[in-house]
Amino acid sequence: MIVFNAHYLTYFDTAITEYFRALPYDYRGRVARTSEDFHTVRTLVEYQKPISFDEDIEVCVRTSRLGRSSISFLLEIHPQGRDDLRATGEVVWVNADQGTHKSAALPGELVEKIAVLEGAKLER
Repeated sequence: MIVFNAHYLTYFDTAITEYFRALPYDYRGRVARTSEDFHTVRTLVEYQKPISFDEDIEVCVRTSRLGRSSISFLLEIHPQGRDDLRATGEVVWVNADQGTHKSAALPGELVEKIAVLEGAKLER
């Protein structure tokens, strides 16, 4: 049996949550304080090989680009401890005011933390 394809986006979302936790960045606190949150505006999954049911996997994530209000993440899924690529993907978020649903500038604190982590690989 193999994993249903829609679950790959759940794996991506979980990895991005862990990425924010590792920064560290208080995502939930920021939403509560500012009424701004991210909207997903693009997702892409390219399936290389199937993930087997109950297989241990690792999801790698990095920020590839920061815009004024957007963040682009690149992701890869591998079996745990192996370099056998199962899928790649991209997720793009736009920071938005939750009252108006209009885009809002990325929080400076988040931009700084990502810039330090990603260094020269980061497109701006």
